[in-house]
Amino acid sequence: MSQYAHDNIVPDSNSQASKKEQVASMFDAIAKKYDFLNRFLSLGIDQIWRKKAIANFKGAPIHHLLDVATGTADMALMAHKQIKPKQITGMDISEGMMQYGRIKIAQKGLNDFIQLKQGDSTEIPFAENTFDGAMVAFGVRNFADLEKGLTEINRVLTPGSKIVILEFSQPSQFWFKPIYQLYMNWITPNIGKIFSGNKAAYSYLNESVAAFPEGKAFLSILEKAGFKNIYQQKLSLGICSIYCGNK
Repeated sequence: MSQYAHDNIVPDSNSQASKKEQVASMFDAIAKKYDFLNRFLSLGIDQIWRKKAIANFKGAPIHHLLDVATGTADMALMAHKQIKPKQITGMDISEGMMQYGRIKIAQKGLNDFIQLKQGDSTEIPFAENTFDGAMVAFGVRNFADLEKGLTEINRVLTPGSKIVILEFSQPSQFWFKPIYQLYMNWITPNIGKIFSGNKAAYSYLNESVAAFPEGKAFLSILEKAGFKNIYQQKLSLGICSIYCGNK
């Protein structure tokens, strides 16, 4: 068992498959509707969150950016437009998600700038000091081993380069918590079921958010993984956070 409860939250507790295998299978199953449901369930606010996260890279030119848990390449495409790194490598365990990402990249004529590669955060298939920036959007909750995944990202970064993580968190205002819980416990899974046919995937979303070591606890894990100058930015009443640090 992992030292973090979050690492043991899986889409199907009755399955004998590993978390990595279950998460890959789950995202393969919902890939077709993933982008639509992201926009629909967040009322489009996720796009604003992503732009704010990428803005944390501004100030230092990035030659090769790593996008872990790239999914359908939303962040990679946005980063190309916003900060214009020379090259972006997206990595994900779900080939099904990346198929849709590759279509989007090709439609924008960006095959020479953005490449997607199947890979696992606990064993990133690149040498040390390969990238001078890394980002993860709504993906660290799905790591099978949170600390190992972050340590691996640290390993492949050049010294001084930045990691930017965008992830769900719990709202801080007491009056908003019941509304948030209603939305996450009931509305999200049921809408997910209607449009994707997979209620379990969106129930897992809520369970993994609830178990995630957010705030100071996550900043501490980033520090353990080798990052410094760490900080958190809360967004939208605390339901989402940006975490940053340097190798």
